[in-house]
Amino acid sequence: MKHKLILASSSPRRQQLLHQVQIPFTIRTNNVDESIVTEIDPIEKVQQLAILKGDSIQSNADEIILAADTVVSFQGKIFGKPKDRMDARSMLQQLSDNTHEVYTGVYIKGAKENTVFVEKTEVTFWELTEEEIEHYIQLDDPYDKAGAYGIQSAGAILVKHIFGDYYNVVGLPLAKVVRSLKPFHIYPF
Repeated sequence: MKHKLILASSSPRRQQLLHQVQIPFTIRTNNVDESIVTEIDPIEKVQQLAILKGDSIQSNADEIILAADTVVSFQGKIFGKPKDRMDARSMLQQLSDNTHEVYTGVYIKGAKENTVFVEKTEVTFWELTEEEIEHYIQLDDPYDKAGAYGIQSAGAILVKHIFGDYYNVVGLPLAKVVRSLKPFHIYPF
């Protein structure tokens, strides 16, 4: 049976990544209350949020649901999307000249089986001046991204180096997702 992939995300970055590897998909999202997941461990949090998002989507037997959630973690604190400029400034000040972790939880749900995994990438920032932070938070870039930066856009200049999967920092560990979709008979190209 040929399966159809349903992306349970309105994230333009996740959509772009799936387009990049030429996996056809349909977007289907529900508004879920993410605040009900109060877990403070980043691994548990992204797993629970990915499952919450994926299980909120109704699907047919020939559909495979792909859901994901990404957070930034620094010194035991989870950084989600900033609420405002002050929040974005605070996050970037803390991340400056430090290494943080980016975790993405991925949930793949089929009619008979499910897969859940978490990918971790370490990201080190340059030491940022207050002027650099102020300039960056004037852009639209920080406000819809965990940790208040986008490595794939203007936030790239903040990053000194990474250890792990670059695409995980963007929002979807692409190679691992593609390999995890194969048992569900979903292939790229």
